[in-house]
Amino acid sequence: MARAASRPSSTPKPTSAQRDNQRDKKPKAPRALKPADYLQKILNAKVYDVAIESELGLARNLTARLGNEVWLKREDNQPVFSFKLRGAYNKMAHLTPAQLKRGVICASAGNHAAGVALSASRLGCRAVITMPVTTPQVKIDGVRALGGEVVLHGDSYSDAYLHAVELQKKHGLTFVHPFDDPEVIAGQGTIAMEILRQHQGPIDAIFVAIGGGGLISGVANYVKAVRPEIKIIGVQMNDSDAMVRSVRHNKRVQLPDVGLFSDGTAVKLVGEETFRIARELVDDYVVVDTDAVCAAIKDVFQDTRSIVEPAGAMSIAAIKQYVERHRCKGKTFVAITCGANMNFDRLRFVAERAEVGEEREAVFAVTIPEERGSFRRFCELVEQRSVTEFNYRISDSQQAHVFVGLTTANRGESAKLAAMFKKQGFPTLDLTHDELAKQHVRHMVGGRSELAKDERLYRFIFPERPGALMKFLSSMHPDWNISLFHYRNQGADYGRILVGIQVPKGDKKAFQQFLDTLAYPYVEETDNPVYRLFLR
Repeated sequence: MARAASRPSSTPKPTSAQRDNQRDKKPKAPRALKPADYLQKILNAKVYDVAIESELGLARNLTARLGNEVWLKREDNQPVFSFKLRGAYNKMAHLTPAQLKRGVICASAGNHAAGVALSASRLGCRAVITMPVTTPQVKIDGVRALGGEVVLHGDSYSDAYLHAVELQKKHGLTFVHPFDDPEVIAGQGTIAMEILRQHQGPIDAIFVAIGGGGLISGVANYVKAVRPEIKIIGVQMNDSDAMVRSVRHNKRVQLPDVGLFSDGTAVKLVGEETFRIARELVDDYVVVDTDAVCAAIKDVFQDTRSIVEPAGAMSIAAIKQYVERHRCKGKTFVAITCGANMNFDRLRFVAERAEVGEEREAVFAVTIPEERGSFRRFCELVEQRSVTEFNYRISDSQQAHVFVGLTTANRGESAKLAAMFKKQGFPTLDLTHDELAKQHVRHMVGGRSELAKDERLYRFIFPERPGALMKFLSSMHPDWNISLFHYRNQGADYGRILVGIQVPKGDKKAFQQFLDTLAYPYVEETDNPVYRLFLR
């Protein structure tokens, strides 16, 4: 039987030269995803196996104060107290069974780590997490509780990321990037989908904190595809502003180091994809500082009775700054409170700096003459206001330097107070915006004094009410001199005050009568070894 002739190929085989030429050609870069592409990804994102649709609530107190509607998108109420589980789960839900079997790895400052750990537990796979050594313990403990294997390395996210890449190659794990991945970005974009469904009226701008850029990339893509008239405002810390600098220079800029107060946004280098998206879709940027963020944490607490982490309050700080700068009235703004994972012991710092950040506290260095009645005369001036701090130590026979903090009602009031003190004959230096004074010097006023002869040291408990200090001073014998005074308002009903009083030996009986009639609880500390070591 005759064999059928073979059919000639319709495509001629390439020559050797053509094959070499094809090998030399680089593969085409994938087409950049457009908002319409991300819209489809967001609409089909798999996030609600682990995430909830978080509340969008009106911040009534903040709205009344600013004269603009402020809505809070409460991502701090997610199961891991952060939005990050959305992107992490969406990425991992798209992995193959083989990839899940090998396990995943990620680098994170904490919140993405918790999202990956929770997602891994739901999907039944191993999760290795590299975290900076500066990560708050509450975040480390949270990741471990969810089954994540924590590896601490470096001082920033970028340091932890490089170590994660090494471990990924060594162990064959699948890397789950915290921000520079389309599936992660799409997962975060579901927040914008919820916002526009929950608030169908006019929205002027949505404010979004930026670390690596994953959250703002997802939000911007969805909003610009559906409601392009809404402005997207990016927010960065002044000591971690990699995205702002990158957009300004039209290329990714790596920071040599980053501030760690807002550890959730402490990123030295933003992602390639997130930079591209931000450059194309983000309308404006606001840079905030630590004091402003502390004040914003307090604002959120006053409206919601919830405490967010610094990254979670950045958007609120930015709205306040934006309203003041642009003199906005009657606008509608949305702030994404993106996380609430903060160490409890940081709250003292936040509370202290919140008053300065909102300019509700002014601090001064005031010089008063070392003469009879001058201390009382100065106290009469400040007695009309709520005193937050009062530190003094005798050090000179001619004049005394007092560090004093006072509550204020309006921005810029510290300058008026300083002028008033000067007019009354007390040279004054306004320290309200002095970082050295706020962070260090306020805790260091004091020390030994050769002039503190016959000094006796007492701790008093004063009621926190007007007139308490003046009652104390008015009851004192004019020959008794205050040589040390330390007070800091701790927010309690009673203030704890340390006072050094120079009492001649012959006045011991009269001084005891003074203490008895004063009716303020006290403890004498004259023989305390700490006093003798550092103050005597």
